[in-house]
Amino acid sequence: MEDSYRHKGLRRALVDRLRERGIRDERVLDAISTVPRHFFLDSVFDRVAYEDRAFPIGEGQTISQPYTVACQTELLKVEPFQKVLEIGTGSAYQACVLAQMKARVFTIERQRKLFDTNRNFPYIQQFPSLQLFFGDGFHGLPTFAPFDKVIITAAAPEIPPLLVEQLRPGGMMVIPVNESADVQRMMRLTKRADGSLQEERFETFSFVPMLEGRK
Repeated sequence: MEDSYRHKGLRRALVDRLRERGIRDERVLDAISTVPRHFFLDSVFDRVAYEDRAFPIGEGQTISQPYTVACQTELLKVEPFQKVLEIGTGSAYQACVLAQMKARVFTIERQRKLFDTNRNFPYIQQFPSLQLFFGDGFHGLPTFAPFDKVIITAAAPEIPPLLVEQLRPGGMMVIPVNESADVQRMMRLTKRADGSLQEERFETFSFVPMLEGRK
């Protein structure tokens, strides 16, 4: 895999577009400027890998558009060495952006083919703080809880109660929740000391559905 001067220039241009769209967290922008998105796509997409749009990655899944990744990451307010649970590894691009920001990332994928592809992906191996799991995202990873942050990268039908349980008091969850069949409202939930949730609502997005079980 080659990360050429052309690719790096395209990433700089992408970061400029994300700034224009309102992304302000320089740590997020630095991570997106560093992680080679074209590594996570089939070579046929090389010339368009840094356009701000989603692309198919197989198994009916997509790699989210860069603005979506940047927005969710910014809302998460991740700090170095925090434990972050990600539901929906997909291409692993979002997980690598978080790992580039020095988070300890625990990411779950329900599709065996995607999980196996990521497990053998050399780029991921440079992040010892990134751990891959095959499983049902609705169940989370209770063995590794509590988590400082939870990020869900699929359209959730509702707020999963088991994932709320695995969030530490004061922790945050960023989750797109269905408003209709095709549109999700991005939400940030902060867990209070008594276990209740403070809810913040942001713009709408379109994600593939969050599904139960493993495949």
